[in-house]
Amino acid sequence: MKQGLVFLYFLICVIYVQAAVASEDPVLEAARQAEAQLDARVGLAVYDTGSGANWLFNADESFPMGSTFKVLACGVLLARADAGDEDLDRFVEIVQTDLVTYSPVTETWVGRNVSLGEICAATMRTSDNTAANKVLEALGGPGSLTAFLRSLGDQTTRLDRWETDLNEGTPGDPRDTTSPAAMAASFQKFVLGDVLSTSSRETLTDWLLGNEVGGPLLRAGLPEDWRIGDRTGAGGHGSRGIVAVLWPPGRAPLIAAIYLTETQATLEGRDAAIAAIGRAIAETIAGAP
Repeated sequence: MKQGLVFLYFLICVIYVQAAVASEDPVLEAARQAEAQLDARVGLAVYDTGSGANWLFNADESFPMGSTFKVLACGVLLARADAGDEDLDRFVEIVQTDLVTYSPVTETWVGRNVSLGEICAATMRTSDNTAANKVLEALGGPGSLTAFLRSLGDQTTRLDRWETDLNEGTPGDPRDTTSPAAMAASFQKFVLGDVLSTSSRETLTDWLLGNEVGGPLLRAGLPEDWRIGDRTGAGGHGSRGIVAVLWPPGRAPLIAAIYLTETQATLEGRDAAIAAIGRAIAETIAGAP
């Protein structure tokens, strides 16, 4: 009897501690709520580059990348330009047969020669799929992007297909996937690390800040005085994702990679869940010393 009471007391303490940790950690609680409300798989990795704090939730699980790969592709193109292996001023022709679904910019460029710099800007700012394919073409295909990431130590992220097939997002399919932790680490190397020259980092940052399609996600959850540069993605089976660099006022930047998949929730519902995680990040940073 006494042993039973001791065990019951221990169990109550464990539950209390778990509840207390959840209530004291708004970021992880927001991830749990998103998972429950959307009936989805959710993963995130958030790193505070100033304090060294991090928030990890299913951070090593595999998720479809969707269009978040585009920041990596343009990052690799910039790195190749830095190395003298590519020129952002090189012109490539856009032809009708290049066009794939959702190409709001390149569909107006058919028959024109356009610089790789302009093509990357369209890729990053509007998520233009044909533009992304032209970037991949310049790199040598999806496998070349994967190979470059391996050289940076990313053994997880892989790109196998072109737009728009890569957005399929079939559960269990390893193609065109990453983990929140792997994406956050690789992204940080491009946007804050030394993979790129100073001028190329500034170019990549400008493209991220100029994202025109990320409004309903993290941007919707952050205070107006925060700066954010991001690249979003969506795909089949309810897949949604975002990778971002966040600048709270007066503090070092944060890196965030958030993914969700395997849900029947609407796009608006998925966006709202990511916005709620953004609010939790802001709340946590506001309360930090």
